[in-house]
This record gives sequence, C-alpha cells and structure tokens, in this order.
Amino acid sequence: MNSDLVLILLLLLAAIIMFVINRPRMDAVALLMIVLMPFTGVLTINEAMAGFSDPTIILIAALFVIGEGLVRTGVARRLGDWLNATAGSSETRLLVLLMLSVAGLGAFMSGTAVVAIFIPVVLRICQNTGIAPSRLMMPLSMAALLSGTLTLVATAPNLVINAELTRQGVEGFSFFAFTPFGLVFLALGIAYMLVARRLLPQGEAPRQGLAAPNMRDWVAQYGLAGRAFRLRVRPGSPLSGMRLEQIAQRVPGVDLLAIEVPGRFATEVLRPQGRTILMPGHVLLLDVVAEGLDITRLAAEAGLEQLALDDGGYFTDRSQEIGMVEALVPPESRLIGQSVLQARVRGEMGLTVLGLRRGRQVRGADFLEAQLKAGDTLLLTGFWSDIRKLDQHLADLVVLRLPVEEREVLPAASRAPQAVAVLALTVGLMISGVVSNAHAALIGCLLMGLLRCVDFNSAYGSISWKSLVLIVGMLPFSLALQRTGGVDLAADAVTAVAGEAAPWVILGLLFVITALLGLFISNTATAVLMAPVGIAVAQELGVSPYPFAMTIAIAASAAFMTPVSSPTNTLVVGPGNYSFGDFVKIGVPFTLIVMAATLVLVPWLLPL
Repeated sequence: MNSDLVLILLLLLAAIIMFVINRPRMDAVALLMIVLMPFTGVLTINEAMAGFSDPTIILIAALFVIGEGLVRTGVARRLGDWLNATAGSSETRLLVLLMLSVAGLGAFMSGTAVVAIFIPVVLRICQNTGIAPSRLMMPLSMAALLSGTLTLVATAPNLVINAELTRQGVEGFSFFAFTPFGLVFLALGIAYMLVARRLLPQGEAPRQGLAAPNMRDWVAQYGLAGRAFRLRVRPGSPLSGMRLEQIAQRVPGVDLLAIEVPGRFATEVLRPQGRTILMPGHVLLLDVVAEGLDITRLAAEAGLEQLALDDGGYFTDRSQEIGMVEALVPPESRLIGQSVLQARVRGEMGLTVLGLRRGRQVRGADFLEAQLKAGDTLLLTGFWSDIRKLDQHLADLVVLRLPVEEREVLPAASRAPQAVAVLALTVGLMISGVVSNAHAALIGCLLMGLLRCVDFNSAYGSISWKSLVLIVGMLPFSLALQRTGGVDLAADAVTAVAGEAAPWVILGLLFVITALLGLFISNTATAVLMAPVGIAVAQELGVSPYPFAMTIAIAASAAFMTPVSSPTNTLVVGPGNYSFGDFVKIGVPFTLIVMAATLVLVPWLLPL
C-alpha cells in the first residue's frame, strides 16, 4: 500500500466518520473533501471539481425539476385521491394500491418527494377509515425504496453506477434494464408487508382537528345547500355570443361566481369579467340568495341547461380554483353601518359574501340587508388569488379562518395533462436513445417551464442541491482510488475472501458490503465507492460487469433496516410512531429476501 493510497483512505475514513456523526452536514463534508483532495497530490483541483460538469449531475438536477412539475400540477395528488376513492375501507386493498401507486410514481421522480407527497394523503385516508397510520407508513416507505429498482432514473445511485460503466468504456444500462428486477421486488414487497404488517405497532387513527374547518363544514353551518347552481349555455341560447356587460337583464339575488370553459384536455375556470363572452358549452356557477326564485324557469327562458352539483353542494369540487374564507369586521371598518349590498365587497375585493354570523348565530336569507356591526363574521367566496389579497384590506376586513383546502391548492392544477405529456416525451427520448439521457431530461425541464408547469423559483427550489453537492464531492474518491490502486486492492480483497467460490457468492458478498455500508453513509455515496470496485472485480474474473453493477445498484436501494438508512424511512418515523426496533424487525428479513432474489435473478437475466 503506497503513501498516496494511505492519504486517500484516511480522507475517506474521515468523511465516513463525519457522515455517521452528521457533523458537519453531508454537503459540507463533500465540499471539504473537494478542498482537501488536491493537497494529497493525487488529483488536481480541476479533477477534484470535475463532478460539477458531469452529465449525471445535470440529469439528476433536471429530473428534480420534472418531478416538481408533477407535484405543482397535482398529478401526484390526483393519484392519491384516486387511491382514496378506489381502496375504500379495506386495509388490504389500500396497502396494495398504495405500494403500487408510490412505486409507479417513484419510478420517474425522487422517492423522498413521493413519500412527502403521500404522507398527508395517507393520514387523511386513515382519518376517514379509522386505520392506524402505523399500518401504512412503513409500506409507503418500502414502496418508495423499491421504486428505485424500477427504472434507470428512479434513484441517484442507479445513475451514478450507470455513469461509472460508461467511464470504464462499457455501454450503460438501458432505461428499463432495472424493470424486470424491480417488478419482482415490488411483488415480493407487497406480499411481505401483507404478512409482516402484523408485527407493526398498533396505533390509533388520527382524530379530526378542531382548528381548521373545511368548506363542507361551512356549507352546512351557513345553510348554503340549495343555493348553488350549475347552468350550461346551450347552442341557440340568447346569451350565446354576448358579453357579460351586455346582458341587460340582471336578476336580484343571483351572483355569477365563475365560468367553466371546457378545454381539449381540462376545464378552465374563469373569473367573470364584463368583457367575457358567453359561448355554447360554458358553464355558469351561480349563487342564488333570492327566495322564491324559480331557477328552472329562469334557465329555460335563457336557454341554459341545469347540471348536477358535486356532493358538497357548493362547488367544493372546484376548491383548487374557488375558495372560502371567514373574515371579521374590525371596529374601525368603513363597512360598519352599511348593509352587505351597500358594502360592495364584490366590486372592491372581488369576493362574494355568502353569509353573515353574529356571535354564534348565523343570519338567514335577510343577511344581505343586515347592517354590519363590529365583530360580525362574513363568509366570503371567490378565487384564491383574491382571497390572498384580503391582507390589503385589513382596515375593513381581517382574515379569521381559512379552510383546510387552502393548504392543498396547487399552483398549476390546470397543467396536469401538459406535465404528463412532458414526462412521457422525456421517457420516450430516453428509451429511444435519440439523444442522451441528460439531454432528454433538459428538454423535459425546459418544456415544463414553457408550458407553465413550473416557474423559475419553483424549479430552482425543487433541486436538492445538498444531494448534488454530496455526489460531486464523492466522485473524486472514485478517480483517486483508481489512480492509487485502491480499487484494485478492494477487488483483490473481495475475490480473496470469496476464494474459488462461484461468481454468485461474490455477488452476494458485494450485496452485503454495499447494504452494510449504506447503514452508515448515503446510498448515493455508497454507490460512488462500490461501483468501481464491482466493475474491477468483474474485470479480474474476466466476466461481464453488468451483474456486478446491477447487484450494487439493488443493494444501494435496499435501505430497509434502520430509520436512518434512507430519508424515506426518516420521514415516516413520526407519522407512523415507529421505533428503531420496528425497522430492524421488518427491514432485516426483507433485505435478506431481496438479496436472495437478487442472487437468483441477476445471473439469470444478466448472464456472467
């Protein structure tokens, strides 16, 4: 062992120790290694910093942005809503569909991000069904980890190992090279959790919170049921082709809240304006306060078709665009002494007053004529953008309570079809090989911006710079260990331990080393260190490098054994109320199952 190798190994050991104690944070350790590496004389500063220009880094960054597009447009949340509606109250069906949904989405975006998206979805399902979150949170995390074995771009270790293959002059993996393995592991994971869930702690379902109401609560409290109507403009309607400002006949006690405009891919909800032209197919969302108004006769006279409402009874299915808010009339408000009609809230704030509460008493249909007093509470509805501007009118109205739906409003909900199309195009380009993976991801990233699925702030904010810097800081170790003979030394040690054993024994040894190393450091850093060792072992044995690279990639994703093995595990500890031992008793047996399946599948599908 030469002195240069000793210096590199000492730096590597120092990095591992700092990773284990988490002092300083991982990206700071990576930057420290970049700074110290050139002092060994093994690498130049340009070589130590070369990772910043590595196409793999660009690819991972672009994939973060594409994933953000799926989040902002609600593709991920719609999957969760579908899960809630389809699974019903069956815990078995829910567990299976949850793991399939998470793994399917995680095949194309960060597994950690998928878990973060699904945690509130699962908690909401548990609240509705009475199932304890501890029964579903660990399957959620396991599915996210298993998604890393489904596609090339599912997790950073896959990309790091693929890049190492190409650096060694070998053709990299195809986009779906991982899929046959991942499907088997996912099936094993689902079957395993259906049995092992009996070992999970028995918790209680989360209780309904009292602080934040939802819009359906307000519909009931203020008696709004029966006041909302959906009317579609029929062909030949006298209103067709007219601007709203040209409609001379106005019906007292009827407010036009919004207009639904059907599109090719999705329905757009528009704010009513004087210049808006009504066309056949447009749907008017009306709030009718006037008592005794025959809406059926009115619709027939105007050539409008009455449509069914959502279950909530007051456009709650449009909560992505239209919201509600309770606002308090302060003592100095200019609205005091005026009626709701005289206050012209709609004209000045863009919001419609739906109801009035004085103390605990909700006023009836006469609330429009009631004189406002200090301390009165108004229920307002309108577009979320107008609700958020209420802060500009603090002298007149103070926001009292926002519904829980406000937290779930998506910034680009109407762009979901475009986001799915961009994802499909990106995957198609990667599969076809017309352009490189990094090039395809950049094209998808730019299209997400062009189609307004993401903006610059959300795009930059979605990138996990900590993860990228960590990879960049660990990449020089790969080159330094190869240059100083460390990789060959490690390969010799592995083959020496295995002796004359069959190649599958060496694959098993590499799996164990990778999985154990992943208990202490990031699985991405583990992949950076183990990929060149696996390829060197293959070269020494004179066999194909693909089985060894695939085994290391699978082992890097098999981070089931402790709550700190992966960020996905760490995220579910709190919501699932898990202990360290819960992960050990569930994760260790499944890791052994995955290893056994790997040793059967890899030599079969990727012959040595």
